[in-house]
Amino acid sequence: MDVRHIRLKIAYDGTDFSGWQTQPGLPTIQDSIESALERMTGQRPKLVGSGRTDAGVHAHAQIASFYTVSQFQPVKFQNALNAFLPDTIRILDSDEVPIAFHPTLDVISKRYRYSVDNDRYGDPMAIRYAYHVGVPLNETEMVKASRYLVGRHDFAAFQTSGSERVSTVRRVFACEVMRLGSNFQIEVEANGFLYNMVRTIAGTLIMVGKGKWQAHQVQEILDSCDRRKAGPTAPARGLAMLWVNYDQPRGIR
Repeated sequence: MDVRHIRLKIAYDGTDFSGWQTQPGLPTIQDSIESALERMTGQRPKLVGSGRTDAGVHAHAQIASFYTVSQFQPVKFQNALNAFLPDTIRILDSDEVPIAFHPTLDVISKRYRYSVDNDRYGDPMAIRYAYHVGVPLNETEMVKASRYLVGRHDFAAFQTSGSERVSTVRRVFACEVMRLGSNFQIEVEANGFLYNMVRTIAGTLIMVGKGKWQAHQVQEILDSCDRRKAGPTAPARGLAMLWVNYDQPRGIR
């Protein structure tokens, strides 16, 4: 039988999961989907994602793929998997891709959103998806600070330990701070991310928004390459993967 390559677009609420990657004895997104595939096809393929998300992190459009000898039409995987998966994981789309496609290595850019609930008391409906900061944040200063992060830089100061990389240089195509009522959204698009990079960017911009630091100090933090100089790692619940891009970076104007 010919081997086929199936790609999935996946959305999930990461609150009740220990991240994307399979971990013995812990509930993960990868393990849940692989188990559903086994129920559907009788075989358990290895699911490869565009990247890992940590415990509590969400996704609007994670991309993953697997090889199979199953003869099901691509759309059948979407329909059947959604019947087997918990309501907190949904397959948004499924299609067949070339054997050579690699969901991780072929990525051009990814975009994440960090959500901040800046209401004085906090919205109980947002507690799973946003970080509550009860102190008013200065949008103007946060926007100024975010501009220092755009471009090709060494982001060593924004990486926490746990997943060391050969290089800590990344290109950020867009870093945008948007206010929506009493909420803030911080969106970052880059050609790759270091461990907890977006959450540390969010924590740093929040410090600027609180008036603890001035916007220009973000440049000093970048130049230092010292994690101790940057802001705290913001909680996982506010972070969501928005999309994965295999074409041109959408953040380029």
